[in-house]
Amino acid sequence: MSLQEDPVQREIHQDWANREYIEVITSSIKKIADFLNSFDMSCRSRLATLNEKLTALERRIEYIEAREEAASTAVVLWVPSESHEIFGELTGIFGLLVSWG
Repeated sequence: MSLQEDPVQREIHQDWANREYIEVITSSIKKIADFLNSFDMSCRSRLATLNEKLTALERRIEYIEAREEAASTAVVLWVPSESHEIFGELTGIFGLLVSWG
């Protein structure tokens, strides 16, 4: 009788060992999936924050460029009154260019 119990007991032990091995692998896969999901959410959040910062910087750059363009246009528009006598024809051309542009 003991000869028949040995293979059965061995099979039961092997079955439990296999189940424990499968449980370890399953648990490890779940941990990896949890980590990857957490990493994905973290990356998405950080990228969204960076996108907002980049958008704000782009808006500031556009504002500064517009201000600079307005300032350079204002310099072209400003002509001292005494220049009119000396460079009357030239200021007429400038006025034409400014109104044309």
